[in-house]
Amino acid sequence: MVHGEHNRSKNSGGFALIILGALLLFLAPQEATINAGLGTSAWIGGMIIGGIGFYLKFFRWRIKQG
Repeated sequence: MVHGEHNRSKNSGGFALIILGALLLFLAPQEATINAGLGTSAWIGGMIIGGIGFYLKFFRWRIKQG
């Protein structure tokens, strides 16, 4: 197929990681009332997971092409 590379899907799961990170950030304050350590780790985990998802969704393909 001539346009095989063009038609390939570039889905890397980045959008799902962004949603998961946002969910963790949204739920972290609720968990902080139950256990302070769990809320802090959920907040940090949400930032890390969301950052990885943002990188995969918006920057990874641009860095490889440019």
